Amino acid sequence: MSVAKNIKRRRRSKQLRVRNRLRRDTTLARVSVFRSLKQIYAQIIDDSQHQTLVSCSSLDVKATGTKTDVATAVGAELAKRALEKGIQKVCFDRGRFLFHGRVKALADGLRAGGVQV
Repeated sequence: MSVAKNIKRRRRSKQLRVRNRLRRDTTLARVSVFRSLKQIYAQIIDDSQHQTLVSCSSLDVKATGTKTDVATAVGAELAKRALEKGIQKVCFDRGRFLFHGRVKALADGLRAGGVQV
């Protein structure tokens, strides 16, 4: 197996391991996070209906500053959109990313916006 395929396989298994633990423990809507080198994306997903309820990204939010500041602003905007839809409690799916840095800043922005994580 090539190195690239092996890396993809390990990333996918790590992501599924985190997601399966969330599905087993809760029935709340799930906040899925994807972090690229330049942007950060988050969406609230209802797993029972397999539907995205709310989404937000750093492309939508016109915040300036460091990437961490932008991630906090994305979290706050996502919280605002979620509260408009009536979503108050969610579970946080960090995917394959560590709960550190920009991912943690997004979660803090959600909490500051009024959504219970």
